Amino acid sequence: MIAIDFFKYPAALLAWFYSLTNDYILAIGLIALVVMLITAPLVLKSTKGMLEMQKLQPEMRRLQQQYRGDRQKLNEEMMKLYQEHKVNPLASCFPLLLQMPVFIIMFRVLHGVSEKVSCVDPGAGKAVPAVCKGILDGRELIVPKYISASSKMYESLYGQTQMKSFGLDLAVRPINMLSEGFGKGMVYALLVVALGALYYGQQRMVAARASVSPTMSATQQKIMQYLPVAFAVFLVFYLTGLVIYYMAQAVFRIALQYYITHRFYKGDESLGRQAQRAGETARELAKADGGGGGMFAQAKRDLAAAKEDAAKKKTAGPDSTVSKRVTPPKGKPTGGATGRNAARPQSSGRAGRPGGPANRPPKKK
Repeated sequence: MIAIDFFKYPAALLAWFYSLTNDYILAIGLIALVVMLITAPLVLKSTKGMLEMQKLQPEMRRLQQQYRGDRQKLNEEMMKLYQEHKVNPLASCFPLLLQMPVFIIMFRVLHGVSEKVSCVDPGAGKAVPAVCKGILDGRELIVPKYISASSKMYESLYGQTQMKSFGLDLAVRPINMLSEGFGKGMVYALLVVALGALYYGQQRMVAARASVSPTMSATQQKIMQYLPVAFAVFLVFYLTGLVIYYMAQAVFRIALQYYITHRFYKGDESLGRQAQRAGETARELAKADGGGGGMFAQAKRDLAAAKEDAAKKKTAGPDSTVSKRVTPPKGKPTGGATGRNAARPQSSGRAGRPGGPANRPPKKK
């Protein structure tokens, strides 16, 4: 019940926008605008924090070189550096974390307001849904959830088979329309393609102004650039209304990125230009340190160092680490004689030694 009550608020806002515009696409677009206005200050703050972090990259690279073998000390020095410059390394992640809850909310709301009931004969003794009275031919009729029954949007959708706007049914999935025929599904497929193009243009704007991070490899850069495009293609399996929502959001984000470019990157002494120069310095340090950044490159260097240490130990042999006893124990022979001769004292013919003349017993006459 708590979850249902939670979804009622954004659904009520959607219904209110519909009462103003009398159009589902415009109402969904206004919802996207409200979400963007709420998240825009967070995006601007995270962008500023990210640029301030990028300015510190040369210092961070020097600390990594200085404390390469001491991870605990490196973390301590990193925290001191963040505190000294009043930088929060997690600030840039917060807007990204908001995207999943917003996706879930819009997914549930759009599915709820366009939820359908199948009008088939339920059998003897079973109640027929009110919307299906007099209609038991298998048609699926919309019975909206989360919105008030007295709202204009509820009255417009109740008992309908489609959620039509600008000739599009927002209550169907593009993949289902394509399965019915290419002619029917072509417009819906073009919506997904247009969304992917918008995402690609947005990422190109970001890549054009941002310097490459020395802690990210070229492969990782490409993955981050094309990941939103892959997400757009994935939306072919979701409601068309959700595709419309993300298209409106992408348009607003492009406008926001244009504002960010002019605010943070205008002028040589702007924060963005300083961060770019710091990124170039950090990349030069990374090259001098062994060929670039990225977690894969760092793992490769650590593996090479471990192999080199193992090879040194193997070459040095066991004598380099284990000391053997050199002085022989008392009471044992030190010569190389073995067998019977090793057990008998050898006579040298000299007095004072075993077997010598002075130690022989006198002969009997």
